[in-house]
Amino acid sequence: MSKKAKVESSMSESDDKVYKIIDLVGSSPKGWEDAVNVAVAEASKSLRDLRIVEVEKLDAKVADGKIVSYRAKVKLSFKYHTKD
Repeated sequence: MSKKAKVESSMSESDDKVYKIIDLVGSSPKGWEDAVNVAVAEASKSLRDLRIVEVEKLDAKVADGKIVSYRAKVKLSFKYHTKD
């Protein structure tokens, strides 16, 4: 079996897909985990087949010496669908 044939035979059906990746920033007064959940929940309202969320950066807004908002910058991937 050739090297190319081995690679092609090892690919599953799910490997033959295209995904789009977008950047989002979620925020929450509760914490960073909730900020990520806010970003994913909001994206799920208009996108379908969400796959992976990758947290890139965490920061927080401070007012009067206290954290008032947690922010999470994320990359979110979803399956790309062509128009049939």
